[in-house]
Amino acid sequence: MGAEGVRAGGDKKKGDAKKGNIFSRIALFVRQVIAELKKVVTPTRSELITYTTVVLVFVAVVMAFVTVLDFGIGQAVLWVFGG
Repeated sequence: MGAEGVRAGGDKKKGDAKKGNIFSRIALFVRQVIAELKKVVTPTRSELITYTTVVLVFVAVVMAFVTVLDFGIGQAVLWVFGG
């Protein structure tokens, strides 16, 4: 029969470990946001140029694909319904 129906952590309800008043939870959130922002690394100029180029090329490819798809579907609709 095993451990069917047994939850990890016992019978505690969800969120019991993080109880506190609203101000302490807001302060914790702000501290966590600041800690995450300290991990952010600004890309170098060459990385920024590379990333920008990749994004622009990807957008151009997707635009071309959607244009071809739109034209093809439009032609198919005209062929099916006449026009």
